[in-house]
Amino acid sequence: MSIAAVAHKHAFGLKADVRGNIHWLDDSTAVYPCGSNTVIYHAEARTQKFIPVQDTCDAITAMALAPNKRFIAIAERGELGASIVVYDLMTLRKRKVLVVPPSPAGSTGMAGHASQVPPSSEASRGLGGGVNSGLPPDSANPSGNLGGMAGGSVAPASSTGGGGNAGGANSDTPKEIVSLCFSADSKYIASLTCGPDWMLHNWSWEKAKVIASVRTNNVAGYTVHQVAFNPWDASQVSVIGNGVFKCYRYMEGSMRQFGSTKVEAKAYITHCWLTESRILASSTDGHLILFEGGEPKVDVINTHGPSGLHRDVFAILPYTRGFICGCQAGVLTIYDKTDEASYRKSREYVLPEDQAVDITNMALTPNEEVLLVSLRNAQMYSMALGVSEVKMEDVRFELFGQPFHYGQVTGMDTCVRKPLIVTCSSDKSVRVWNYQDATSELVKFFAEEASSVAFHPSGLYILVGFSDKLRLMNLLIDDIRTFREFAVRGCRECRFSNGGQYFAAVHGNVILVYNTWTFECIGTLKGHNGKVRSLSWSPDDARLVSAGMEGAIYEWNVREMRRDGENILKSCSYTCAVAATEGKSIYAEVAESQVTREIHSNIVLTQVVLSHSGRMLFAATTSGSIRSIKFPFAVADTGEFQEHHGHAGPVTRLRVSFDDQFLFSASEDGSVIVWKVSDKEQASSTSRTAGALGAHLAATAMLGGSGPNGAKREIVYADEILVTKSDLEDKTQTMAELRARVEELKMENEYQLRLKDMNFNEKIKETTEKYQEEIEGLKITCSVLKADKEKEEVRHEEEMAEEHQRHAQNMEEMETSHSTKLMSEYEKYQELQAKTAQLEDSWATQLDELQQQKQRTLQEFTSQYESLLRAKQADIDRLQEEMRQQIKEFEETNRETEEDADQEIIQLKHKYEKKLREEREVGLRLKGENGIMKKKFNTLNSEIEAHKGEIQKMLLEEKKLHSIIKSLEKDIAGLKKEIQERDETIQDKEKRIYDLKKKNQELEKFKFVLDYKIKELKKQIEPREQDIMSMSEQIKNMDEELSSYNKSNTNLDLMISDLKLKLRAAEKQVQVEKSKVKYFNAMVKRFKADLNECASHIQDPKPLKQKVRELYQTYCKNLVNIEAPTENVSATTAGAAAAAAAGAQKGGPTPLGDADKLATASDDALAATSMLAESDRQAEQIRQRLYLERTIAGLRKAVSKDQVRHKADHVKIMQENVVLIREINQLRKEIQLRTGKRSTAEEESDAVAATLAANQVVAAAKEASARSAAGGMASDGLATGPAPAARTSQVERLPAI
Repeated sequence: MSIAAVAHKHAFGLKADVRGNIHWLDDSTAVYPCGSNTVIYHAEARTQKFIPVQDTCDAITAMALAPNKRFIAIAERGELGASIVVYDLMTLRKRKVLVVPPSPAGSTGMAGHASQVPPSSEASRGLGGGVNSGLPPDSANPSGNLGGMAGGSVAPASSTGGGGNAGGANSDTPKEIVSLCFSADSKYIASLTCGPDWMLHNWSWEKAKVIASVRTNNVAGYTVHQVAFNPWDASQVSVIGNGVFKCYRYMEGSMRQFGSTKVEAKAYITHCWLTESRILASSTDGHLILFEGGEPKVDVINTHGPSGLHRDVFAILPYTRGFICGCQAGVLTIYDKTDEASYRKSREYVLPEDQAVDITNMALTPNEEVLLVSLRNAQMYSMALGVSEVKMEDVRFELFGQPFHYGQVTGMDTCVRKPLIVTCSSDKSVRVWNYQDATSELVKFFAEEASSVAFHPSGLYILVGFSDKLRLMNLLIDDIRTFREFAVRGCRECRFSNGGQYFAAVHGNVILVYNTWTFECIGTLKGHNGKVRSLSWSPDDARLVSAGMEGAIYEWNVREMRRDGENILKSCSYTCAVAATEGKSIYAEVAESQVTREIHSNIVLTQVVLSHSGRMLFAATTSGSIRSIKFPFAVADTGEFQEHHGHAGPVTRLRVSFDDQFLFSASEDGSVIVWKVSDKEQASSTSRTAGALGAHLAATAMLGGSGPNGAKREIVYADEILVTKSDLEDKTQTMAELRARVEELKMENEYQLRLKDMNFNEKIKETTEKYQEEIEGLKITCSVLKADKEKEEVRHEEEMAEEHQRHAQNMEEMETSHSTKLMSEYEKYQELQAKTAQLEDSWATQLDELQQQKQRTLQEFTSQYESLLRAKQADIDRLQEEMRQQIKEFEETNRETEEDADQEIIQLKHKYEKKLREEREVGLRLKGENGIMKKKFNTLNSEIEAHKGEIQKMLLEEKKLHSIIKSLEKDIAGLKKEIQERDETIQDKEKRIYDLKKKNQELEKFKFVLDYKIKELKKQIEPREQDIMSMSEQIKNMDEELSSYNKSNTNLDLMISDLKLKLRAAEKQVQVEKSKVKYFNAMVKRFKADLNECASHIQDPKPLKQKVRELYQTYCKNLVNIEAPTENVSATTAGAAAAAAAGAQKGGPTPLGDADKLATASDDALAATSMLAESDRQAEQIRQRLYLERTIAGLRKAVSKDQVRHKADHVKIMQENVVLIREINQLRKEIQLRTGKRSTAEEESDAVAATLAANQVVAAAKEASARSAAGGMASDGLATGPAPAARTSQVERLPAI
């Protein structure tokens, strides 16, 4: 029995209404709000860290990141007032909490009056004393309450001190902060509170105190919504709003306005500081205004596209080269700096068409390479700005992270076999999320809003409820496709059974149960009087538990379609119920249809869910938090729980994964959060009855139970997907076509490479020859230059010798002149030295005199001040004597006063003792009266308790009625929507009737025109028929010409086959000649070896004679027998001859039989060569045949497609002609009805019109037949076409052969 541990894992969503809701910490980590958490998202690793809000926080309203990227300030809205929480991003811990002080009493006066907390004040150190700016520190309010001072300041409650809070929310305390900003040195924070005061506070946040504050707006109806620090001067702050633009400077402890006080009252949207003195602001009329020193200087209109449409700017971001504007309709404009005083529009980008939504916030990475934008529909996109090698038109917006919901999440469910969850939202989308990979698998938008969704346990199907029908859909690889619809209107709750064979859907107060595989409705469960809000299946799918708004919980037997149990509590409007995992009893702490336990909550609970193990219980609240409740319940359990902040709105759905490791929650703020949960007690627990949580204040009930044990389920997730047969066939066909195309491209590329190699070799040869010629020419030029260089060196040496001689003469002359000048300067130096000695003597004399004068003056001053000091000492002695005398007098007076006081005390004592006796007598008399009053008081208390019970019942009835009113209001809204749709349909039909009437009038006008055209067309028919005859003759001539071309192609094929045979014979002859050459080369080599061996016996006649005889026998007599076979010898024969020659070289005798063996080997080799040639020829023939067959098949397929297309065109033309004839007949009937009998001429014109239409049909038929005939001829030509292609491919392969 324990409370389950819950921790954030991943969050899908963005809180779009937060000012400054996106920031970059570094080049890959972004910070943004989601629900009631601040998310730190690492884009590359797809991991998240979370900073939850404080317990007293209702929502996040603004964010600001310090320029040093170390701290983040988050503005929170709460019941007790607004506050700013500063977090350290390194440790993710809370650094300071700044509580916004109440508006000072003087804030209703002049705007621009500032109030300040003195730095020496006790309140600034959080000691809890009140501060009054007009009083000394010891006269401050000692009670610890915050005092209001006219014209003074109020010390904020410090995060480190106590007693600074008055114990409750002040009525003047602002509830919300609309904008935040850090100074450039990250030491100060500027905050702007909401109306009606719109106070600007300048915080020294590390000391947790306000150093100055000022009211920024005095005009009713005007709002202020942004504040910004000057990045170059932390003492300057600017604010903008609707009709407000002001600049303030912190001087002498107050915020003083500077710049123009008569700025045009425009509705300003946003602004930023571009330089130390320039501010750029945008207004709602699409204008960009540049202020310098607080004065407006330049006003331009921000336009988009060639048409010059005005675009409001909602975000401005400065960067090193200029500034970036985020505009309405998803337009991003970049202005670059041209000089110090001007900017020009350089680039413009537009978001995808389906995301043409206003850009509200922007952030740039520290290296200014990636821009991150957030949209009004809670989506985030990024764009690369610093990629220099990418063209400007190729830069596109990319989705940052995942696409999120931007409306209330109305339904959510999870499956068993896959790590997926499905959600539907009021943004008309259904989304499938993978909670393991933290990605969005599928997104599908529909024409209407989905109100409920259920996930099949297999993860392959979903059930979606719309206003008109309930749809069963397939989850394909890239789509969500409907394959079955059910006539269930406005289904707001549907659930699959645990086995997936059934699903239940709610239609108002009726529950319909269907078979998933046969789509049959197997039962209708009726019994609820109010709308059914919750469904829950038992683990064995035998029972279904439902909860309704009328306060009824029913248990249904699905097999028999009957109600087995019920519990009705009319004072409670149930919102959710869960079935026990035990599956044998019904519990809402309900036993035998009676409520056995009620656990009250301090907030309304919207959802409750029980883990599959039966050991963890979770509940969701209207504040967006998740509660982990201690479960199973003890006998006297009061519902102990732990609360975790998650969403910024009421939680609409709560689900647990099948393995009990993850908890999923969805909210009205559009966010979906995945929580990691675990049971602290891993030991298995025995089955025990546990119940549902019913809360009168929560308006929530559940049916619960315990599972068999708390062990974790090990699940192997499935990875199969659904693919339609048509998609698979299309992709297979595309792959086959691409493979064939790849093979063709390979052959073509190989041939092109061979051609390029040949061309490159020729070019290399030409280039080499060219450079050789140039090298020879350069060598000749080099030799000529060397000769010129030697001549120049000789000339240069002669000139250098002359120059040295002239230089020596000049040196002698200069030495003579310089020695003369040196003597004269030395004489001047002697004179100056004598003068210097005289001056030194005179200055020494003067210095002695001044020293003596100084000593005399010092002695005079010393004597003078010593006399004064003696006089002052005498005065001090006199004053001390007087003081001693006064002390004696004071002591005497004090003694006399004490004696008088003692006498007065004795008198007062006797007086008050007498009064005490009198009071005691009065007390005894009052005791009797008090007993009587106590009895009356007790009776009154009992009556009050009775009235309280009645009031409590009335409150419960009131809540129930409120819930019924809300449901009826929703029904009314739905009916109004339906009425509106029907009105629109009626208007469309009336418009259609009006259009038809107008068209009828136009047709009557066209009748006269058609009569005239009929006469004109009669004249055009005859030349058209003549043209048809001439075209027919031309077609016949082309047929004859085509047959002649076919015959010529056949003759060319025969010629090519003859040439191929000749080519093969020539190749065979070449092989024979090559084998002859190889054979004779081997014979020559062998003969040389034998001859060398014979030469070794030249000194010995007998062995020499024997060797010569052997040579004759081998090479002369056997030559005649060998020459015949060599005519057909191959490369294998040459190898055998070479082997025989090698044997003879080793010295062994070669008998006559070796020649026969050699001849036999040559015959075998020739036979093998011929077989190899034949096999190569057959292989080449088969390859060419396969290639031609593939080509013919492809061409025939194309021809068949063309024929089908021509036939379809023919049919289409015939149908159009039939439609035209039918329209002509209808027009003729209408004319007859309207005008009655026409004249004979009009009847003839109708007949001519009919004849003309018939002629058009005949002409179209002729044209279609001509097309089909042309298609047939094309197919014949294509059938015979592969032969030239084959010839071309064979000719291209000749160089390779």
